Amino acid sequence: MTYVRTGAERLATDASLAGGRRLGLITNPTGVLPDLTPTAEALLAGGAPLVALFGPEHGVRGTAQADSSEPDTTDPRTGLPAYDTHKRSGEALDEVVARSGVDTLVFDIADVGARFYTFVWTMYDLMASAERLGLRFVVLDRPNPLGGAVTEGPELDPAFASFVGRFPLPVRHGRTVGELALLFGFDLDLEVVRMEGWRRDMDAAATGLPWVMPSVNMPTPDTALAYPGTALFEGTTFSEGRGTTRPFELVGAPFVDERFAAELNALGLPGVRFRDTWFTPTFHKHAGTAGRGVQLHVHDRAAFRPVLTGVSMLHVARTLHPDGFGWWGPEDFEDHLWGSDTLTACLDKGEDPRALCPEPAPPGGPLLYA
Repeated sequence: MTYVRTGAERLATDASLAGGRRLGLITNPTGVLPDLTPTAEALLAGGAPLVALFGPEHGVRGTAQADSSEPDTTDPRTGLPAYDTHKRSGEALDEVVARSGVDTLVFDIADVGARFYTFVWTMYDLMASAERLGLRFVVLDRPNPLGGAVTEGPELDPAFASFVGRFPLPVRHGRTVGELALLFGFDLDLEVVRMEGWRRDMDAAATGLPWVMPSVNMPTPDTALAYPGTALFEGTTFSEGRGTTRPFELVGAPFVDERFAAELNALGLPGVRFRDTWFTPTFHKHAGTAGRGVQLHVHDRAAFRPVLTGVSMLHVARTLHPDGFGWWGPEDFEDHLWGSDTLTACLDKGEDPRALCPEPAPPGGPLLYA
């Protein structure tokens, strides 16, 4: 198995790669070396001038549920102040960063490869703050767990920009966080500490790196693989499996019947089969109520198209259960996930949304890896 050397591992052995005299590390539990030593502790042990930590959604320690975070605190492992950045942007975020006294922001968080996963937008907002405050910004690059050979799904319509998408990316964006930082185009002193040994055809299993849960509902690489498609059920009355041990691999509701799995399997979607199953979420939608649905079983990871699969599942769910299927959450939440109102409009008309999914294509530049 190939072993990938991350940007964090490189910085831990050569702190000069970051530059700066007062570093602030944007991190969470994924910010670790291959031996699972937290990057923050490794940097301090190596004499790096680390003076503050910044946490995204779920927090520095990763204890908070979706759309939540941990308050400003003192990190018990390092003794450093840890600042909450979730849902802060513009002047409010500038105030937090300025208060920390850092001259360089260092980003070390693993992404999952989907546009609506919020960690890259924390990076985006903090890059904007760094640009306004005249700070240096360093990205410690990590693999895209889905690989980087293809993109999938339409690009975000800027009219639907939000914290689940601030820049025109496809749903499955096919880039590393370092490549995204370059693509965003901020006018600042930006350094990407590149990985060594990563190729675009490598998924999480091929890297030789340990899987650390990026968030509380992302327990395995299988979850991440399904997520760009089944997370689209977050904006519906169907459970996307939160409150179970297989979030985003289980999808269903109390009103679903045996036709759901059969109709999905009849589509012959590439790389996946659907198993008829029952589950009872312990929290979130339909908590404590048994419901029927499907579990996705991906048998060919290279052929599997998560976004095509997700919109196909939505269409079948809407067609089979028009009385139970509906939109859920804040106003236009599904439109912000998809990046436009084309998906909800298509489904509400009873039309097949697969036409909204362009053929997978390689990501455009700037790219750092072959």
